[in-house]
Amino acid sequence: MFPPNSRYAGIEIATFEIARGRTVAYLRRRFVPSGAGMSIVAEHTVTEGDRLDNLAARYLGDPEQFWRVCDANDAMRPDDLLEVGRRLRIAMPQAG
Repeated sequence: MFPPNSRYAGIEIATFEIARGRTVAYLRRRFVPSGAGMSIVAEHTVTEGDRLDNLAARYLGDPEQFWRVCDANDAMRPDDLLEVGRRLRIAMPQAG
């Protein structure tokens, strides 16, 4: 359902039965892993105009992997990471 580079790849799809026997499928919650246990491959100091998708493309080879930068820095909101001068941890993609 989700491509392998999606943050939702591998997340279980569950079902819930509603009125009249109708079943609704939904995606189970994704728990954000702690960045503390991740293998760091680089650090980046944010400069004016940086974007997470461009940083993901530069360090991970895929702009759609921007969520990995968020995970490595324990960020729930991507915009919180783009403060100029902030040091970002770039983590190695984990298997699975």
